[in-house]
Amino acid sequence: MYSKILIDHFRNPRNMGRMENPDGVGKVGNPACGDVMYIYIKVGKNEKGEEIIEDIKFETFGCAAAIGTSSMVTELAKGKTLEEAAKISKEDVADAVGGLPPIKMHCSLLASDGLKAAIEDYKKKKAGKGDVSEG
Repeated sequence: MYSKILIDHFRNPRNMGRMENPDGVGKVGNPACGDVMYIYIKVGKNEKGEEIIEDIKFETFGCAAAIGTSSMVTELAKGKTLEEAAKISKEDVADAVGGLPPIKMHCSLLASDGLKAAIEDYKKKKAGKGDVSEG
């Protein structure tokens, strides 16, 4: 039913856990199945001065597919610019875990939506602070 890649991400999740003082938090859930995901990001800058996802963690309460796709989305996003990370789609996540059964595609959607929500949360917080560090 699940690929070896998904099973590996479920059994050995990458970047799992709560993050202290995250720059952005995305919380998404599907009441129908009970899956809830939290994606935490720390934003830094690369050598070009672009904002990147310097660190990322997740907490997921759900099935094997929900945990596996959460782990995979953190791997896909880490080190990417915010713009690149925001473009990660449910198809990208599903493909990266070796495919998902149709009944579990909502898990890859939650993972990509959680990442987008964390990026949006960061942008709202930054706009609210009136970033004076950039000239």
